[in-house]
Amino acid sequence: MSRTPAVRALTVARRTLATILGLQVALALVLTIVDSYRRRGKKPQPFPVSAPREVPVGDGRVTTYTYGQDLYAAMLDAIRGAQRQILFETYIWKGDEVGEEFKKALVEAARRGVDVYAIYDGFANLVVSPAFKRFPPELKVLHYPVYNAGLRFWDLRRYGRDHRKILVVDEEVGFVGGYNIGSAYATEWRDTHVRLTGPAVWDLQRAFADFWNLNRRRRFGRSERPLLLETASMWEPQIRVHRNIPRLWMFPIRSMYLEAINRATTNIWMTHAYFIPDQDFVDSLCEAGRRGVDVRLLLPLKSNHIVADWISRGYFSQMLEAGVRILRYRDAMVHAKTSTIDGSWSTVGTANVDRLSLQGNYEINVEVIDQDLARAMEEIFTVDESNCLELTLGEWEARDLHRKFTEMFLGPLRPLL
Repeated sequence: MSRTPAVRALTVARRTLATILGLQVALALVLTIVDSYRRRGKKPQPFPVSAPREVPVGDGRVTTYTYGQDLYAAMLDAIRGAQRQILFETYIWKGDEVGEEFKKALVEAARRGVDVYAIYDGFANLVVSPAFKRFPPELKVLHYPVYNAGLRFWDLRRYGRDHRKILVVDEEVGFVGGYNIGSAYATEWRDTHVRLTGPAVWDLQRAFADFWNLNRRRRFGRSERPLLLETASMWEPQIRVHRNIPRLWMFPIRSMYLEAINRATTNIWMTHAYFIPDQDFVDSLCEAGRRGVDVRLLLPLKSNHIVADWISRGYFSQMLEAGVRILRYRDAMVHAKTSTIDGSWSTVGTANVDRLSLQGNYEINVEVIDQDLARAMEEIFTVDESNCLELTLGEWEARDLHRKFTEMFLGPLRPLL
C-alpha cells in the first residue's frame, strides 16, 4: 500500500532535519579538531593580574584572587592548618603536580585526625589517571558519577554535572570561584576566586553538605551516613550564596543576574568564559544599553571551546547595536565568572552564562552588596580591560561571509550548550 502525500512529506522533513543536525555536529567536530591542532606547541603568554585584595564585608572579610598560584598557596595554607574539618569540592582535579600537591595535603590532614570530605566530578576527570583517583580510606571521597540517572534515563534532573569549586576549612574560612585544580590553571589561565570569612562561610558549608547528602552512595540498600553540620543560623545581610540544584529543579543564579541587570542605572561590567545566553538575558543587557547604562562584556578572544565561541557570536549584532561594548581578552584563557553593577553589587562564582550552567549543572555563586568590594571588582575589570581588543560594530559587520554562514549554521546548537 502506497504512502499518502502527508506521510511522504513528513518522512522527507524528518530526513532533512536529521541531515542538517548531522552536518551541524560534523562542522562542530571539524572546528574542534582544527582548533586543537592549531594550539599544539603554542606557549602560554603572560597577562596582567591583580594582587590579592582583602575587603571587610559585614562581620567577615572577602579576599579576591586573580592568579592561580596566589589562590593555591592560600588554599593549601588553609588545608595544612586545618584542625577539625575540611570540605573540598572541585569540577576538574588534574593528576599533575598541582593536583598531587592538593591530594597530598588532604591525605596528610586526614592522617593527623582532621575530618576530610572531598567531591569531584567523574565526567570532567575521565582523562585523569585512575591511579590518581585512588584515595586512602582516611579520606571520605564522593566521585560524582558520569551517569547518574540509573534506570530513570528520562529524568532530566539527574543529568547535571557538578561544576562547583568549594573549599571550607574548620568552619572559619571558605573559598569559591572559577578555578579548577591543575598546573595549567596556576599560571596560564586568568580566573577569579574569593576567600570568605564570617557568617557567609556557613552557607558554603551547607551547600557542600546538601550536595553530599543528596548524592552519597548507597550500598546493599543502605545509604552512607549523612554529613551533619552544626552551623549557626545567622545571616550575613550583605552576602548571599546562590545554588543551582538540578535534582530539585532550582536555578536561582539566572534570576539573580536578571534582577541585578534590570535594576542597573550606571554600569554593568561582566566577565565570562562562555557566553551563550537565552534571548531574555540578551534583551535585558540590550535594554540596559539603550537606557544609557555602561554595559561591558569581557570574553576570551579565543576560548578553549571553539564551538562555544562561534555559537556565542550570534548575539553580537544586537548587543553592539544596543550600545553594549564587547571586549575580547588576548593571549590567555579568561575563565572568570564575575560581574559588578552600579558600584555596589558584585558576584563571583562557578556559573557561566549558558544553558548548561544556568539551567543544567550544579553551580554556586556568591552575591555581595558592598561598595568596597564592587570597587575592587571594578579595578580588576580595568586591569583585564587593558589586555583586551574591543570589537566595534563596523568591524563586526565587515566580517567575512563564511564567518557569517558558520555562525548562522551553528546557531541551532545553542540550546545544547
